[in-house]
Amino acid sequence: MSLEEKQPIVSIEDFTMKFGNKTVIDNLSFEINKGETFGLLGSNGSGKTTILRALLGIYPATKGKLLINGKKFTPELGGKIGYLPEERGLYKKENVLDVMTYFGQLKGVERQAAKEWSLEYLKRVDLADKAKMKIDKLSGGQQQKVQLGVTIMNNPEILILDEPTKGFDPINRRLLMDIIDEQKAKGSTVILITHDMAEVERLCDRLLLLKNGNKHAYGTVPEVLKKFNKKNMDDVFLEVYGAHAREEILDNGQAS
Repeated sequence: MSLEEKQPIVSIEDFTMKFGNKTVIDNLSFEINKGETFGLLGSNGSGKTTILRALLGIYPATKGKLLINGKKFTPELGGKIGYLPEERGLYKKENVLDVMTYFGQLKGVERQAAKEWSLEYLKRVDLADKAKMKIDKLSGGQQQKVQLGVTIMNNPEILILDEPTKGFDPINRRLLMDIIDEQKAKGSTVILITHDMAEVERLCDRLLLLKNGNKHAYGTVPEVLKKFNKKNMDDVFLEVYGAHAREEILDNGQAS
C-alpha cells in the first residue's frame, strides 16, 4: 500500500496555541499517515514540542482538533504511544534492569517478560554488563539507550522520538537508526524531531517544516528540496532559519 493510500493516524486541524498574548502555533493543519516516518522539523522555539504536548493532552489547545486514530488523546491511548523526550526521565538511583522492568510493567508487560526483554535489549546495545548498575553511573549516551529501550518495549503504535541521536557517536547513531527501522518494520508510525538533516534524508517519508508556529514546508524530502531548489536538507534548514540554525546543527552533533 502506498503512503498516498494510507489512512492518517494523526490528524491536526486548525490548531492554534496561545500562551497569554503570544501565539506559538498559528492555525496549523497537517496529517501523519499510518506506518510512515514523519519529520517534525524547526529551529529551537518553532513550536515542535508544543504540538506534541497538545497532541498528548498535556496542553489544552486554544483552538482546533488534535486527533489520534480519529480521537482525542486519553490515558487509555498511552499504552499505544512510545515517547522519547529530549529531556530524559529515569529513576537515577535505581539499577538499569529494575528501572526497565518497572516501566515495562507500567506499559502492561508481565514482569518476567519485561525482565527478559530488557536483558536481550541490553545485550543488543552493548550494555549487558551494566544491568545491575545505577542509572546515574551511566554516561549520557548510555542513559539514552536505556530510555529508548523503555520507549519501544511494548512495540508502540506511535513512536515519538525527540532528538534521539543527540550526543551519540557514529557507531551508536547507526545502531539507533537500525532500531528505528526495525520498529517501523513492525508497524510503528515514527514521529522524528531532529536537527540532523542526514537522519531526515535517510529516515523520513514526509516532513513538516515549522517557522514561528506556521507551516513553511510540508511533503516528501524530494518535494521540499524541489520547493527550495536545494540539493540537501542542511541547505534548506539554513535558508529557512538563518545563520543561527548552523549553530543548532553543530550543537546537535557534539557528543556528550
